[in-house]
Amino acid sequence: DWDCTLERRADAPPDPALRLGLRLVKGLAEAAAQRLVAARIRRQGHAFESAQQLAELAGLDRRSMGCLAAAGALAGLGGHRHRAAWQVAGLETSLPILPEVRIAEGIPLLRAPREGEDIVADYAHTGLTLRRHPVAVLRDQLSARGFVDSALLRSLANGSNVRTAGLVITRQRPGSAEGVTFVTLEDEHGSINLIVWRDVAERQRQALIGSRLMGLAGRLQREGEVMHVIAHRLVDLSRWLGRLRSASRDFH
Repeated sequence: DWDCTLERRADAPPDPALRLGLRLVKGLAEAAAQRLVAARIRRQGHAFESAQQLAELAGLDRRSMGCLAAAGALAGLGGHRHRAAWQVAGLETSLPILPEVRIAEGIPLLRAPREGEDIVADYAHTGLTLRRHPVAVLRDQLSARGFVDSALLRSLANGSNVRTAGLVITRQRPGSAEGVTFVTLEDEHGSINLIVWRDVAERQRQALIGSRLMGLAGRLQREGEVMHVIAHRLVDLSRWLGRLRSASRDFH
């Protein structure tokens, strides 16, 4: 939970933490999530000691445990995502005759995932990440090509010519807007609102519709705290995302 107090408690963690709900773990059944929560409550604040113990106390099968491992939820038990997946693959079912027998296995020397691999896996299995924003990972490449971030945009004067980029979050073309498309991008500092006039949309339809990561050149318009960019040129930078699959909400 976020620590919202003005003065940090003596027992508070060094940094605030955000917990994701189990409903975000793709493939995890609600009944399995409820058993996990119940097992956690029974532990009375004591951490689970291993993936095997978690599976037994919560009554989770290998499939449910695999969903948790893929989502990064077991990294604290395995050290990182790859080790957690290895532990889940080796889960054993307790037998009535010899319920306590365990065969000790060596810990494999699995390489920890690179940051980009973890981010891709987060999006694939929860739809978001609590690590760095994907655009932050690409910031050096974007800056080298003249694309500025949303924080810098907010400091520029009305009428400035700008180049910026971000993940496409929404596309909207209301019937009352006479062919104007409104696009919202997101980077590591916030959102960027675009206005794409009909002629630009028609000339650059593929970039407008198909981009997951969009770059653009345009003119900044602002009035007080309200800011948007009138797009003159759009470019699809989605290839820079590699295997990361982000989704936008599109309304027409």
